[in-house]
This record gives sequence, C-alpha cells and structure tokens, in this order.
Amino acid sequence: MLRNSKQPRVAPVEPPYDEATAAALEQLGPPIALFRVFARRPERAAAIFGWGSYYLSRRTALTLRQREIVIDRTAARCGASYEWAIHATGFGAKAGLDAAQLRSLASGSAGDGCWGEPDRAVIAAVDALHDRNDLSDGEWQDLVVAAGEDGAVDLLLVCGWYHAISFVARALRLPLEPGTEAASLG
Repeated sequence: MLRNSKQPRVAPVEPPYDEATAAALEQLGPPIALFRVFARRPERAAAIFGWGSYYLSRRTALTLRQREIVIDRTAARCGASYEWAIHATGFGAKAGLDAAQLRSLASGSAGDGCWGEPDRAVIAAVDALHDRNDLSDGEWQDLVVAAGEDGAVDLLLVCGWYHAISFVARALRLPLEPGTEAASLG
C-alpha cells in the first residue's frame, strides 16, 4: 500500500537559501521537499547529484520508458507514495505510460494485459529484486533481451537506488508535492 503523511520527520530547508544550499538545489532540480532535505547538507546533495540525479536519472542505458517503469514499480513496491506521485505525474506521460499501465505498476503484475514482452521483463526483474534480491537465469536472460546487458546492469542500479530513495521519502514522511495529489494511490 502506498502511504504518505502530512507531517515530515525532517524539515526541508526553506528560502532564503544560503549560497551553498542554493547551488546544491540548482544541481538537483526543482526544489521539491526531498531535494530540500538533501540540501540541508550541500555536500550530501552534491554527492546525490553526481550519482543518482545525474547518472541514474539521465544517462543510463535504459530507455526513458524502462527507467520510469523501474522507478514507478520500485516506489510502488516500497509503498513510497511521495516518489510514486512525482514520477507518475512528472514522467509517466513522457515515458508513454497510460493510466492502465500506471495502475498496473502500482498494484498489478507483469502478466497484466497492458504490457508487451519487453516491459514484462523489466517489471518481472524489479519484482524479483524486491522479493528475492536476485534474478533467476531466465529472468536475467529476459531482461537482457529487453534492455541489453548494459541496460540490465543499469536496471539493477536504478532499482537499488530507488529503493533507497523510497526508504528516505517514506521514512521521512514527506507529504505529496503540490500538483501530484491526483497520482497518489494510497
């Protein structure tokens, strides 16, 4: 079940920002609550930008669609309403995900009729990693066919990264961002 709370455990920084905080936020992207929590320590924000925000969000061997399927499914499986709503609202349409596919990512399965084989392999891989922390040989092979070897390696990293992001967003009890409430599924 996807959840959020109205009361965050750690207050995000608020404007006016000092120079280092402003620079960190400029790197991370729009000043959403998650990024403003990271920017409480600009050196943390810079590290997150270099690894997660830059490479895993912008440079992977995965297609935009594959990356968003991984992120949305991971956030849903982790019960991270905040992260789910941001990605479903901000990237779902850009990634070509329709309403039925978003519902399936939230609570369905790779076997749902809205998916073709390449997408099924991606979803099955995310589910296997979430459930077993591993992929069977067949799941690995299906993933390689769907995404290539480099895409398969990047899927492992994106899935793990968004587990961490989901843990942060959920444990901090971040409230949904304005404009994402309609995407909240729990």
